[in-house]
Amino acid sequence: MLYICTAVWQKTNLRGQEVPSFYNKKMLKESTVRMLIDNGLEERKDLFLIDLKISSDNKISVVIDGDEGVSVEDCIFVSRAIEHNLDREEEDFSLEVTSVGATSPLTQKRQFKKNIGRTLQVKSKEHKKIEATLTEVDDDHVTLEWKAREPKPVGKGKITVEKLAKIAHDDILEAKVIIKF
Repeated sequence: MLYICTAVWQKTNLRGQEVPSFYNKKMLKESTVRMLIDNGLEERKDLFLIDLKISSDNKISVVIDGDEGVSVEDCIFVSRAIEHNLDREEEDFSLEVTSVGATSPLTQKRQFKKNIGRTLQVKSKEHKKIEATLTEVDDDHVTLEWKAREPKPVGKGKITVEKLAKIAHDDILEAKVIIKF
C-alpha cells in the first residue's frame, strides 16, 4: 500500500527554515480554558475544579470533584462548557474531563468537608502517618480522632487510648480516603 502525505511548506522566522504548516499549531492558553471552566462552574456550584493540564500538543485534561460526588452527566457538562466555546478551526485540541479518583489525595478544603466521618490516612509535618476518622473541618484546620494502643502508666500491658489531632491545612503533606469493605 502506498500512503501519500502532503504538507504545505511555509517559511518561519525561526532560523529561516522551511517547516510543514502542521508544526505551527497554535497553543491553547491555560487562562482561556480556566476561564471557560469557571464560567461553566458558575452554573453548577456543587462542582469544583481539582486539576487542569494542557500538554504541548493541546491535550486538555480536566479533573473535577463535587460536593455530592461526580456523575457522567457532570463530566459532560464541564466538557461542553469548554468544547462549545473553543473553535476547532483555530485550535486543534483533545479534551478529557474526569472525576477525581477514589484514592486520589485530597487537595482542597472542600474535599475534606465532604469526607467528614470517613477514615483518612494523613501525613503531616508533625505526624508521620495517621489513620484516623475525620471529625471536623473549618477554614484553618482539620480534626482527626483515632484509637491507639499505649503502655499502661503502671504495670505491664497496654491500654487503648483515644487520640485527637487538630492539624492546620498548611501542615498536611498528603491526605487520602481509606476505602474499607
